Amino acid sequence: MTDRLGAWAGFAAVIAAAGLPIYIHAPKFYVDTYGVSLATLGAVLFALRLLDVVQDPLLGRLAVALKARRGMAVAVAAGLMAAGMGGLFAVPPLLPPVWWFALMLTVVFSAFSFLSIAFYATGVAKAESLSGQGHLRLARWREAGALGGICIAALIPGLFEGLGLPPFAGFAAAFALAVAVATWAMASQWARSVDLPSGGFGPVLRDGQARRLLLIALVNASPVAITSTLFLFFVESRLAAPGWEGPLLLLFFLAAALAAPVWSLLAERFGARRVLLAAMALSIAAFGWALFLEAGDILPFAVICLASGAALGADMTLLPALFARRMARIAPGAGEGFALWSFVSKFTLAFAAAALLPALERWGFVPGAENAPAELQGLSLLYAGIPCVLKVIAILLLATTSIEEEA
Repeated sequence: MTDRLGAWAGFAAVIAAAGLPIYIHAPKFYVDTYGVSLATLGAVLFALRLLDVVQDPLLGRLAVALKARRGMAVAVAAGLMAAGMGGLFAVPPLLPPVWWFALMLTVVFSAFSFLSIAFYATGVAKAESLSGQGHLRLARWREAGALGGICIAALIPGLFEGLGLPPFAGFAAAFALAVAVATWAMASQWARSVDLPSGGFGPVLRDGQARRLLLIALVNASPVAITSTLFLFFVESRLAAPGWEGPLLLLFFLAAALAAPVWSLLAERFGARRVLLAAMALSIAAFGWALFLEAGDILPFAVICLASGAALGADMTLLPALFARRMARIAPGAGEGFALWSFVSKFTLAFAAAALLPALERWGFVPGAENAPAELQGLSLLYAGIPCVLKVIAILLLATTSIEEEA
């Protein structure tokens, strides 16, 4: 493939498979299998993100310090990520389940953070070497690959279960194989990071546009974090459609994967900010409709999955491209910049779990049980109402931010 961008897409896929899908699958798996409470899982996820406050900046510095040996460092981190995933889903807890959950997620997320930072930082140099609008070209391949990885990760447990195989142990095994293949395919690409200078966090934090883009990323990612955290509960209880979780998840992420290159091409023609604002408006329309769904509304929710998934394709493609373009101008080493980006991305998921899972439990909602209309309405408000408000804030922030649109 041209410029080996296929290898970048493949590596993005395995990293993404260890991110968002874990927030979808892991809480419900530990609730159903080991009886861990929603509030406890939410507290653990939030505590792990507090660890990231210290850890991600250090991992960013580590990625810069190891840039001459980045290939070896990536291979080690990839192995740890695969091992942690196996421990999370394929190995019976060797400690009390909640402590095992915390330990394995720490391994997975630490490796995930380092790999994400190194990957996106090296991507700055890769994009600068491409012809045309390099950052948007790379983003088109990278984020489409990431979304494809999420699609596959969302589908595999249900597919294995349908075949009579252990769904999550199978997921862990397939993930380990994919990590090995993707790491091998990217082996020649890490040398691009060797000569990139680094100025630490100062250039990023002192730059007004970089700070603004990080804030927009924080607010804009929060709606997807919320809906991802509550998706399985919403389909099972609000729609009364157990068994439809896998197909609807696949529809959502497939729409995102197919839409991502389209948004990128539109951004090259009309400008990234204008196109991103349009995608955000599409998200609000989708989330707003979900507020009014009731039991049996599978077809309308499928349409919502298509629309909101397509909007996610823009979020995952255009915002990282804008941030990478800014890093190329103010901090070419980019390791520390993407350490901050990684923290923002994960914080939204953790905050959603920490705030919403206990809130849902206090509202009286019980997973897998018969819930009263008031509890189901509370689930709908948390799932769809809060994301609408957050998207409006993100639109206002982006509309009032000056963005350089040139390549």
